[in-house]
Amino acid sequence: MKKLTLVVMAAGMGSRFGGLKQITPVDKDGNFLIDYSVYDAIRAGFQRVVFIIKKENFEDFKMTIGKRLEDKIEVCYAFQDLKKVPSFVKIPETRVKPWGTVHAVLAAKEFIDGPFAVINADDFYGFDSYKIVANYLSNSNDDNEAIAIPYPFCKVDSSYGFVKRGVLFFEDQHVDKIIECNVGYEEDKVLAKPLDGGKPFSISQDHPVSMNMFGFKKKILEDLDDYFVSFMKDNQDCLENVEALLPVFLEEYLENKKISLIYQTSQGVWLGMTYKEDLEEVQEKIVELKMNGEYPMHLWQEYQ
Repeated sequence: MKKLTLVVMAAGMGSRFGGLKQITPVDKDGNFLIDYSVYDAIRAGFQRVVFIIKKENFEDFKMTIGKRLEDKIEVCYAFQDLKKVPSFVKIPETRVKPWGTVHAVLAAKEFIDGPFAVINADDFYGFDSYKIVANYLSNSNDDNEAIAIPYPFCKVDSSYGFVKRGVLFFEDQHVDKIIECNVGYEEDKVLAKPLDGGKPFSISQDHPVSMNMFGFKKKILEDLDDYFVSFMKDNQDCLENVEALLPVFLEEYLENKKISLIYQTSQGVWLGMTYKEDLEEVQEKIVELKMNGEYPMHLWQEYQ
């Protein structure tokens, strides 16, 4: 039987946070947000985790995260290599950043043999989200359908500035459109500024937005491959800064009726560290969740 796989995108540079935020402790035992993600994923039935990282961060990740998880779940590492692009691509000498979340997922494809979920390394999604996506992946038989797990914007904002979110538009239980935006508060409104330069628009505080938590079937990897090749061809003249983003890929494939995307809004707690100042709030919330009995006081104590 194919293993339910959690793919963790952890190759981001953390420029706004000011450091390698994926290995910033969030509790007194030295656990990271990734620990809580994997803990919740195991509880929901995931059997393998793939960390997508930069090769130069491998030893840090293995020693600080992977080593203590290896006896709890199958752990794999995939390297998001800037040079791993189609042969026709001439990479600018100034290019430093990875090629985006589409490229990140493709880096992990050798470890994916069945349905899988994708998350950000620096987000805490809560057990409810993993339960939803695991249940969907275990029961859906449509290879051309995927699931998005959005949150109301008021649960995933930051007090310290605008944040990148995929704004969802939908009909019934299906997503019609995703617009990747910088979203934040301006005066008394929630303003969404499309990354493609489109006209800003207002949304309600409880409007569903994507936090890059998706559930996919293995077949999606073929579509991602095709999309990434086309993306690199279309952007050959501006490769210094462009990124191939999962929400943008989904938007294009939704528009062309190549994929069906359902959604179920999570009622769980989301925590994240976009800015340095978010760290203290995250730490306080985790203490609160432990005091409420949602997590053990010492996260991995039952595995000791």
